[in-house]
Amino acid sequence: MTGNKRSGNNMNGSAPAGAQAAGADSARVYAFAPRSAASAATRGPLERAADITLAASTASAEAAPARPLKASLGKRWLARLFTPLALAISGAVMGQPDFDKVEIVTHKVAEGIYMLEGEGGNIGLSVGADGVFMIDDLYAPLTDKIRQAVAAISDQPIRFVLNTHWHFDHTGGNENFGRAGSLIVAHDNVRKRMSTDQFIEFFKASSPPSPKAALPVVTYDNTISFHLNGDTISAFHAPPAHTDGDSVVQFKNADVIHTGDIFFNGLYPFIDSSSGGNVHGMLYAIDRILLLATDKSRIIPGHGPLASRADLQRYRDMLDTVAARISIMLNEGKSRAAVIAAKPTADYDAEWGNGFLKPDVWVGLLYDNLRQSNESANRRGQ
Repeated sequence: MTGNKRSGNNMNGSAPAGAQAAGADSARVYAFAPRSAASAATRGPLERAADITLAASTASAEAAPARPLKASLGKRWLARLFTPLALAISGAVMGQPDFDKVEIVTHKVAEGIYMLEGEGGNIGLSVGADGVFMIDDLYAPLTDKIRQAVAAISDQPIRFVLNTHWHFDHTGGNENFGRAGSLIVAHDNVRKRMSTDQFIEFFKASSPPSPKAALPVVTYDNTISFHLNGDTISAFHAPPAHTDGDSVVQFKNADVIHTGDIFFNGLYPFIDSSSGGNVHGMLYAIDRILLLATDKSRIIPGHGPLASRADLQRYRDMLDTVAARISIMLNEGKSRAAVIAAKPTADYDAEWGNGFLKPDVWVGLLYDNLRQSNESANRRGQ
């Protein structure tokens, strides 16, 4: 499978038929109605982005009821959702977390497959007679705690560490594990970004080049496979999604998928435009994962609790719908402030808006990403 961009609608078309204007733009309030399941099922990925009812109404318009945040998140997960991702990029943004207080919690996902949760991105593990295969490694100060958690379930060495992308809450332990003999694997773009100065505009945060021992030793372009512990572990590169170097990892026999930060379960996702991230690519990558997943699949998200295919589908529908709403207003010439004021996430905020990206901030992030995507497309003459 390759990471080619998908052609077709890019959510920058005009408002759908049936949209009505009432009054001056300055007084317009948008009421957004989620499309039906039947409509979503009959349209192709990304083409569904414009399949949404947009109606101008008064400020008292009744919004669609929001679903409550899943009870399964629990207090521990809610606390983690409020941790700023900025900490993953630069300690200067918000200050470092207290790593001494961080607990590494182990969840058995399937036979020989585990998820470790701590401070930063979720870790995936395959353990068995062939050794330990680990996905992501949190922050450097947590390395000893990660090793202790792994040692509690396996006496084998950590042979491989695969980074799902370059962000520091997923690669911070690379140097420690690399010096200890683990082979670090990632997409080509992860090594490129880790080898050079990086700047994330959204957080106004800089990241210097990583030391040589932290860099991936093995890199790949489209796909790579490992045959370990009685399973085939396959990774593929998603097109620019959360970043331009995202990997999705499938444990084929175990029917488990690690999505990296393409999937934030239970909170609005960060899309790193400065690192090539793109909301269209996010949707395309999610569609590829949905094609791989079954109703019995267990899905390890980059952030948030262990998930099912149904959880991922609901996340995709939310992201698709909100991006389409913002795109429509963007193409009507609405300013960033006007789009934020229109509250295009209102019917989703109770469930998804409790993370570190609050609704208005996330709408601004999506607006900027979509505008950047449109400008790039215009430059290409598309």
